Amino acid sequence: MTEGTTSAAAEGADTLTRLENEGEIAADYLEGLLDIADLDGDIDMDVEADRASVSIISDAGTRDLQKLVGRDGEVLEALQELTRLAVHRETGDRSRLMLDIAGYRANKRAELSELGAKAAADAKNNGEPVRLKPMTPFERKVVHDAVKAAGLRSESEGEEPQRFVVVLPN
Repeated sequence: MTEGTTSAAAEGADTLTRLENEGEIAADYLEGLLDIADLDGDIDMDVEADRASVSIISDAGTRDLQKLVGRDGEVLEALQELTRLAVHRETGDRSRLMLDIAGYRANKRAELSELGAKAAADAKNNGEPVRLKPMTPFERKVVHDAVKAAGLRSESEGEEPQRFVVVLPN
């Protein structure tokens, strides 16, 4: 192994350790919240795409956990920000941690990927840009990835909270 390869491997291991630590801090924080709210849920931690990923799941059904998702994921977004702040308080570093509750984000990701692929097909077929409704940063990222996978380009336009994706034809 060369020196560059060795240092890259060490850097990768350091990043993984840091992200795993973020997940542990987030899990402890969320366990406390679940206890306070008297809700049952198991915490699942992972590292995906260079970010810590934490999920709250329940065997007893997701009805109680839906309270933590809220309408259109609003409560989930707020809890994610609070969890990121808890990680930041402990580590001093900004966190890009992703939180999922009761599979809401996973289901939303699948829907948005389908929407992005359909918008890309429409832009290809019509030769016109396709403008989508305003979305959160997470939602836009998923759509951008789906459009890129379909071989087209997309851009975000507008100002928060009315920022939206425009799919561009070739």
